[in-house]
Amino acid sequence: MRSVSKPVPMRPTRASEPLRGALVEWAERLGLFIAWAATIAMFGLITPETFFTWANFSTILGSQAVLVVLTLGLLVPLTAGDYDLSMASVLTLSSMIIAVLNVNHQIPIGIAVGVALAVGLLTGFLNGFFILYFRIHSLIVTLGIGTFLHGITLWISDSMTISGISAALVNAVIVWRFLGVPLEFYYAMAVCIAIWYVFSYTAMGRRVLFVGRGREVARLSGIHVDRVRWGALITSGFLSSLAGVLYAGTTGAADPSSGLTYLLPAFAAAFLGSTSIEPGRFNPWGATVAVYFLVTGITGLSILGVRTFVQDLFYGGALVVAVALSQIVRGREERPQ
Repeated sequence: MRSVSKPVPMRPTRASEPLRGALVEWAERLGLFIAWAATIAMFGLITPETFFTWANFSTILGSQAVLVVLTLGLLVPLTAGDYDLSMASVLTLSSMIIAVLNVNHQIPIGIAVGVALAVGLLTGFLNGFFILYFRIHSLIVTLGIGTFLHGITLWISDSMTISGISAALVNAVIVWRFLGVPLEFYYAMAVCIAIWYVFSYTAMGRRVLFVGRGREVARLSGIHVDRVRWGALITSGFLSSLAGVLYAGTTGAADPSSGLTYLLPAFAAAFLGSTSIEPGRFNPWGATVAVYFLVTGITGLSILGVRTFVQDLFYGGALVVAVALSQIVRGREERPQ
């Protein structure tokens, strides 16, 4: 009898494996964009007359510039392997310095802004000094410095909100618009592009990335690790004070405590952004998209009538999930092939 051969099951060819890997990689890179687009579509379908309007989107884009700049400032020391918990206090103190000098002492707004930015640079310098010369963990130093700065803010403001900041700053930040979006959004995008360029195309940015990957290896490779970390902390201080300038221009006033509410959202956006665009690495575009993804969800829920506590739930939950996802991504990136 003639034997009948059984059909051999088809197996994926080796040629299909690179294609599948490429699709998975792009899905991972664009995952946050996809989630943001899905969030917009969902709330747009539920409340199209309110959510799906240009006025709402221009408000979302313009109102989050302060958080975007603060998050971008946080990315720099995070990339170098350090944490900066003082950034929200720097933001608050910088905005209060502008208010005290400009409103209470009639100092021109340009000088007041310059002093505020100088305070941010000084704070970054002090953070680096205590961390690097006394070899104290960055969490402890920046938490202590941030608490100290908060005390200074309460002292110079008498624990009161100061309003009436010069219209010149308010106009340049929130009143003047391009395509219906306040100029502060474009300032934030300029900072994002600058950090992206430094990280992607300059030797200085590569050194920061290398130090964050492994300090001892970077040191053996001839990189001045302490200098790189110090520069990252100074950059964080400067950008935090710049966020304070935008905050003062956005509100036309300075509150001695409201800036502290930006700390948790900044960390949530930074870690969530590290799971997209360039997975496993803190990156400016991922962080920026993460900010707008989170605020889009909060805005949509607010339009639906959800009470204000949803913001804390959203940011707190997002931080935990983002850190977990970033650890998974980092572990996969570091696993030998």
